[in-house]
Amino acid sequence: MSRLELYNTLTNRQEPFSPRQANRVKLFTCGPSVYRMQHLGNYRTYLYEDVLQKYIQYSGFDVERVINVTDVEDKAIEEAQQQGVSLEELRHPVEQAFFRECELLHISLPDHIPRATTSVKSAVELIQQLVDRGHAYWYKDEVFYDPLTYSGFGRIYGLDMSRWPNHKVRFRQDTYPSSRWNRGDFILWHPRNASDGDVWWDTKIGEGRPAWNIQDAAMIKKHLGFEIDIHTGGKDNLYRHHDYTMAIMEGASGKSFCPWWLHGGELLVDGEKMSKSKGNVTYVNDMLAKGFEPRHIRFFLIYGPYRDTLNLNLACMEACAGRLDRVRRLIQSILQNEKHSDDSNSEDWAGRVRQAFETHMNDNLDVAAAFVVVTQVLKDAADVA
Repeated sequence: MSRLELYNTLTNRQEPFSPRQANRVKLFTCGPSVYRMQHLGNYRTYLYEDVLQKYIQYSGFDVERVINVTDVEDKAIEEAQQQGVSLEELRHPVEQAFFRECELLHISLPDHIPRATTSVKSAVELIQQLVDRGHAYWYKDEVFYDPLTYSGFGRIYGLDMSRWPNHKVRFRQDTYPSSRWNRGDFILWHPRNASDGDVWWDTKIGEGRPAWNIQDAAMIKKHLGFEIDIHTGGKDNLYRHHDYTMAIMEGASGKSFCPWWLHGGELLVDGEKMSKSKGNVTYVNDMLAKGFEPRHIRFFLIYGPYRDTLNLNLACMEACAGRLDRVRRLIQSILQNEKHSDDSNSEDWAGRVRQAFETHMNDNLDVAAAFVVVTQVLKDAADVA
């Protein structure tokens, strides 16, 4: 069996994968922000992460995985206030839909999923460590991280730090729109504010809430520790988010946080970026209503290189669904023939299927190539039968 190779965004090349500890992989996968329903673009990310976890396990590793739920941030508070509901009332139906749709799409989830609201103590501890080590500082009632105190900031993205301003600039919002870099200090702690209503905690560093920027790091530290093997997400996370997490974790611990970073590509709809203004944001239920089965949706979203941009349109969906259904019928036919045959070739073609599958999956999870080659082996087996 060839060795699993993955494309590592940190090094910008495909490399043979090896974890820190033999046969054990610590994996963090970015989860949903539950102030809104998850669309098919979100599920494309969750699905390549699902394939990654399952194939690592298939390859003989034990996987300790964390996927998080972001259930408090500026956008969630704003959305709840606009709808006139509490945060719990806002997020509960979104969370339930996420779990239901993951089950439909056969996305495996850990038994325990941490939330930002259950990781406040961990975030506060991280903030204290960062202040003590000189990476973060208080400004009035807020805490900011100064990237210039951390050597190597922006290396996941490949950020040009020569353009960093000499004067002090502070960015107070949890997140900012568009694919851009905020060249300045980013916020870690929001003080209690009347505009947030009752969304605050009484902690060792005062009344307030952790900023979105530190929440993933807090959950990782609490459940996986300061050193993990693989961190995943979408390519949109390459702007600010993942380099912030790296700087926080390494700044607080002084240890190398994560050697492997994987990023999935965007999902377009009829060649255009999904957006509310265009009215083309597409959900699982939209595709079910068009007559597609959950397995068709899953197959379409994992078929093809996970790092590439994928275009969703009905013709491609129908072609992909037909491809999957034909292979399912082929497998059923082979299995049916095996029941009535004394032929001893089954072990031979099963071995060829396994070899073809592993060869291409080891090539950065090339699901499409694995599917094509396995399909041909199955056709050969059917002809022999």
